[in-house]
Amino acid sequence: MESNVVTKKVLNATIFAAKSILPSSLVIHKPSLLRQPLEQESIGVLIGMTGDIRGSLIIEGTTDCLSKIGESMFGMPLNGEMLESFAAELGNMLAGNMAASLAADTTMDITPPTVIVGNTKLYGFNEAINLPISLEGSGTIHFIFMIER
Repeated sequence: MESNVVTKKVLNATIFAAKSILPSSLVIHKPSLLRQPLEQESIGVLIGMTGDIRGSLIIEGTTDCLSKIGESMFGMPLNGEMLESFAAELGNMLAGNMAASLAADTTMDITPPTVIVGNTKLYGFNEAINLPISLEGSGTIHFIFMIER
């Protein structure tokens, strides 16, 4: 499959998943290209993608943003280990929904989520695509795709 077609499919599936799962009005920003290292400052979830589409997905945001998303979904603010557990589950729900929406014509499985907390630099990829999505009243989360070509 041509790389532009794959990228477009993945981005569209991500937008569909975000609209299905995230509990507020969304603003989808223009995707941008990132070069290594990827620098994360707060909290992220790393999920591997296998099958026809291979690579990694990182969903990251500030602890405040993720806590507000958790509060809007569960009615209580989240912090500490509860916030980290929620971040993993949110990543799992978003990536699972994305994979399911691609299932009609593409095979993509996901690995269990790995939570990354604090200042981190990630290397080992040529380029990545960042799709920022802002949630009304919560902040912005970034969907970062490192798709193997």
